[in-house]
Amino acid sequence: MGKSGSLKATETRLEMTRYPRALKPLPVNLHASLIRATDIPLHFYRYLQWRVGRKYNWVTRLRMKDEDLAKIVHAKTTRIYVLSLDGAPAGFFELAELEDATVYFGLMAHARGRGLGEWMLGQALAAAWSPTTTRVIVSTNTLDHPAALPLYQRVGFNPVSQHQAIIRPLTDAEILAVMKGTD
Repeated sequence: MGKSGSLKATETRLEMTRYPRALKPLPVNLHASLIRATDIPLHFYRYLQWRVGRKYNWVTRLRMKDEDLAKIVHAKTTRIYVLSLDGAPAGFFELAELEDATVYFGLMAHARGRGLGEWMLGQALAAAWSPTTTRVIVSTNTLDHPAALPLYQRVGFNPVSQHQAIIRPLTDAEILAVMKGTD
């Protein structure tokens, strides 16, 4: 960590230019569901971001003002799916469909290590690919879960670029503001 409390990370951008050869099935003996969240409340979206990404410094969307965040998550080009495990939230994926499909993806701690990651990423890819899709993009960085980059590569993503990033972790005041919520 730097003097200012900021963290250095290497961000890797990956892309997939064809539909994956095979998608993993849902692991057996798990009570999991994946449901599209239409018009997701911002406080719930922030909860998902916080619970999935707090250890990995997912801070950008948590810092956004409601109006700016709503423009992204409520856009007609955005689809958000929530994973539930045994009836409780366990992760999510988000598709941003502009020129290319971009996937944001993550699991909460209690869902990791159960075989759900590759299955859920496969579900995201199935939702992302359409007859007009030519490329699906995902990014990760060295602060993310160590299994993220190998998972993306295992399912068929190829690294296309890297750059250095400086991440400024949330302050205690920012964490409190996220927890309080505004809606």
